[in-house]
Amino acid sequence: MVNSEAFTKRLQEIMDYHGESASSFAEKIGVQRSSISHILSGRNKPSLEFVLKIVSAYPDVELYWLLNGKGSFPSFGDKKESVQDLIPETKNMSSEPKKEIQSQKSIERIVIFYSDGTFKSFQN
Repeated sequence: MVNSEAFTKRLQEIMDYHGESASSFAEKIGVQRSSISHILSGRNKPSLEFVLKIVSAYPDVELYWLLNGKGSFPSFGDKKESVQDLIPETKNMSSEPKKEIQSQKSIERIVIFYSDGTFKSFQN
């Protein structure tokens, strides 16, 4: 569960970092100014659609950091990249021999977010 008070602080941190007022921030992510105001005041909790709009409009905001406060912000420093820039091209990967990567880390969960605001979660 997302801690609304902590989320509000991270939202304010994003706005301060980018020098955005509530009005300009709302316009950039495509929501009404009242939505920002209600979330900042603690009256409303952010919806998944609201969170996805922030991540989409601000590539330097990591979803995990925004929701849980773990990770870093800004994630790319001054370098502006998108998630697409981080995905390797797959057309030549099939011809390359597969290498086993040994790591003590394991995947716990994968979450896929769809453009209509829905998501699907896969757990190990």
